[in-house]
Amino acid sequence: MKTNFHAVIPAGGSGTRLWPVSRVARPKFLHDILGTGSTLLQATWERTAGLVDPAHTWVVTGRAHVDAVREQLPDLLPDRVVAEPEPKDSAAAIGLAALLVQREDPEAVIGSFSADHSITNTEEFLSVVQQAVAAAAQTGDIVTVGITPTYPATAYGYIETGELLRLEGAPTARRAAAFVEKPDAVTARTYAYSGGYRWNAGMFIMKAAVLVDFLAERAPDLHAGLTRIADAWHTADRGAVLGEVWPTLEKVAIDYVVAEPAAAAGRVIVIPGDFGWDDVGDFDSVAKLRQPVPGEQTGVSAIGEDIDVIDVDSRGVVLSETGRLVALVGVEDLVVVDTEDALLVTSRAHAQQVKKAVARVAEAGRGELL
Repeated sequence: MKTNFHAVIPAGGSGTRLWPVSRVARPKFLHDILGTGSTLLQATWERTAGLVDPAHTWVVTGRAHVDAVREQLPDLLPDRVVAEPEPKDSAAAIGLAALLVQREDPEAVIGSFSADHSITNTEEFLSVVQQAVAAAAQTGDIVTVGITPTYPATAYGYIETGELLRLEGAPTARRAAAFVEKPDAVTARTYAYSGGYRWNAGMFIMKAAVLVDFLAERAPDLHAGLTRIADAWHTADRGAVLGEVWPTLEKVAIDYVVAEPAAAAGRVIVIPGDFGWDDVGDFDSVAKLRQPVPGEQTGVSAIGEDIDVIDVDSRGVVLSETGRLVALVGVEDLVVVDTEDALLVTSRAHAQQVKKAVARVAEAGRGELL
């Protein structure tokens, strides 16, 4: 891998569809929600270690999560943690990291990899990212990874792919024709089975300077604010400037402010990827991704330390943090999440609607449970 490649790990979001495990104070990326022995953040760090060393790995996270991030990633260098005073979405997070990297190395290439995704084939992932870095360095375009659809998902955005570019070091690179929004079920079937569309996994690889230039062109106010912060980053004024400027920044995703307009201008490349990707967005994803324990006979997947589950003619997934016995009798595809202060019972089919329960909890004035 190129020595001037930097990995940026945005670690944000509250993961409301994974409540009550994922909370505002301790979001899903800090949990071993798949029962692998590593949190989602730690798994992301371990993957990026195959691309860069710790000196070139940055984590952008909320100020409230800095201590937990440092605890989980002991090899992360102290000056590689970028603490956000409040959530401002991915454009601000990745944009600030790009500015800080560019100040260290004007020719640097950066790649952003979310802290809360699951990837099962690390070797293939690394191969795809290596192609993306080669394409970004050669062309000066923005490169993204398009996941080969395995079913007609309506929860993901899609990337329409164009002609093969035949780039050195990136043999599968194609022009990205357009980014498209999350589709309805009929459209999703068309996309998934056409061969011309890929899931948008939110991975972007590009020269740091290219991203900075796009922000200056497409979001000048955001660029100006981030530049003020970067100018003060290594001075005694960092805290004051960050506190003054950050709340004024536009809250917007990098897809909308950079990737979509860049694709419309013919400046985005997509590298197809097929490496077992999932955004671990809800408990249905957890149920699909959880690997059975060797010798496990039950139809219920149990996630947690010393978890005690009895099932009779049942299928589903149980996450428990309490140590209580959980018994399921005659139920299908049930999700049970048992924490010290909240119990969730739903079905895999309704997993996307958990966020509605979170909204109801907030409406009931139970903020201590969020």
